[in-house]
Amino acid sequence: MERGKKRRREEEEIEAENRDANHSLSLEQNLSFSDTNVALRMMRAQFPQIDKVAIQPFILQSQLYSSVKDRTQVDREIESLRRDKVVRIFKLNTGQDDHGIMFFEDYLKQLEHVVKRMEEKKQGDVDVFKWFKGHVIESKLEPSIEHEELVAIFMCISVCMFVSIIHGLSLLQYALLSLGGQVKDGHMSLLINAGLLTRQLIDPNMYWFAIPNIGSVLKGLSQCCTYSVLILLGLQGRKELLSLLNRRRYKEMMLAPLEKMRLRLSPLDMRFHLRDLIGSGHLKTAHTPSGIVVQVSKD
Repeated sequence: MERGKKRRREEEEIEAENRDANHSLSLEQNLSFSDTNVALRMMRAQFPQIDKVAIQPFILQSQLYSSVKDRTQVDREIESLRRDKVVRIFKLNTGQDDHGIMFFEDYLKQLEHVVKRMEEKKQGDVDVFKWFKGHVIESKLEPSIEHEELVAIFMCISVCMFVSIIHGLSLLQYALLSLGGQVKDGHMSLLINAGLLTRQLIDPNMYWFAIPNIGSVLKGLSQCCTYSVLILLGLQGRKELLSLLNRRRYKEMMLAPLEKMRLRLSPLDMRFHLRDLIGSGHLKTAHTPSGIVVQVSKD
């Protein structure tokens, strides 16, 4: 028993050392990859530490395009990883066509954190979260789900539990899993308020699966340019980095010193934003004898 604990502790220490090593690598040293899964795991290890926000690492699909040059390969390999429950894909509420990718195991940790917080605050019926984790997350792998489909899953479980109870299922188990018979707007509101679902604006009958606690982080991705929004959010993330380079004489800068600069308002680091803007085509790179140059792309 003690030997097993010691082995697990050693494995955790090795993993932590590898994570620290990966995080210390410069972007210039690990800008390109030939395999999407390798790129995902490197970016996961390099995800910035964010103070006061409990969130597991996530990767933007645009970031993968910055590292794996064949976009068709990225899309194909991401789809395969999604079907195999290695990752989940989320449509992000940024006002742009942004998609976030989180490893499935990390998403389950994020969900568990939400359930624990709701239990501590005694906010609503936490059984709905257990149902959501066991019967929705595990079976519905797409980024969105219709209201009727959620209700149908509830109802299907109810019927199955009704049959199972006849064969000796405990009343407690039945009570926990048969929520579908009385699905209410309050249950959906709990999932929305917990940050697990968001309603689509164009179709209120459709929900996007969401990453809890990501709201404040997404502000760092803002590319909005209206004055009122800038007053609220400041020149954060993408906007701040693009503004910085546009003020340069040739709208370019060497990658090595640029990567070490700190953004004033974004909770995400410079490396995160550089990968994103290179992959989305707002920035481009050029190799020179002195190193990699980052340039603003022409409109």
